[in-house]
Amino acid sequence: MLSVKNLSTAFDKKIVHDNISLNINENEIFGILGGSGSGKTTLVRQIILLDEIQSGDIEILGLNIKKMKFKERDYIKHNWGVLFQFGALFSSLNVVENIGIMLKENTKLPKDLINDIAYTKLKMVGLDASAGKLYPEELSGGMKKRVALARSLAHDPKILFLDEPTSGLDPASAKAFDNLIVELRDMLGLTVVIITHELNTIKNVLDRFCIISDAKLIFTGTYEEAINANNDKINKFLKLQKD
Repeated sequence: MLSVKNLSTAFDKKIVHDNISLNINENEIFGILGGSGSGKTTLVRQIILLDEIQSGDIEILGLNIKKMKFKERDYIKHNWGVLFQFGALFSSLNVVENIGIMLKENTKLPKDLINDIAYTKLKMVGLDASAGKLYPEELSGGMKKRVALARSLAHDPKILFLDEPTSGLDPASAKAFDNLIVELRDMLGLTVVIITHELNTIKNVLDRFCIISDAKLIFTGTYEEAINANNDKINKFLKLQKD
């Protein structure tokens, strides 16, 4: 589904990625882990065409990002959804308008149908239709995350990119959101890429994950494989303790 090959990135003299390579499989929930400033978000921004690839290649849905034509870029963008860390909802739009904004901008669908789709996505993420007329300032932190998730699903994407989706949530809300991600993956056949540092998410939600440290990938695999790696850096990062 997604392949990163020999990716290197630097800003001035700071090396962010040093020859990184990884593969993400169809229908898996894959995590990108690393400390602050390790290049996690930069990697995702390069994948979703917000930042330029300096060296190396990224292939998504069988297409090389660096070699794509305009129409191919447009096609690719409509096949992924993005949930930014703080939701990035438009404060001047209500919930239904926020969810439907991409359909309004990129399709010729009538307003009534866009609203119907928005309400369907709202229900899909576990929110009642009564929330549709609320504005972002009227929503709790957990509701904002769910509305942003509903918006990322508006185009029926094949891949979801989630940037710290449970940050700032209380433990109960974070667990509920984690469960929702797994349910949506299973129900819709999605591939999900998550930037996270939450240990509960890492342990209970991710099928596999990679860890970026000092500009290099120091690990790619499952939680069980991380436990058995017997690597001090991995153990320190994940706060792993063997029984």
